[in-house]
Amino acid sequence: MNSDFTRSLTLMGQGMLGIFAVILIIFGILFFLGRSKKKK
Repeated sequence: MNSDFTRSLTLMGQGMLGIFAVILIIFGILFFLGRSKKKK
């Protein structure tokens, strides 16, 4: 039972890190696209 719980916590942590990484990537793309529009 305890090993199943720790495995589920590990998997949940990996999923949250993946979502966080994707959000940061999208934010970075939008940030740089916004900067390039202001210069024009």
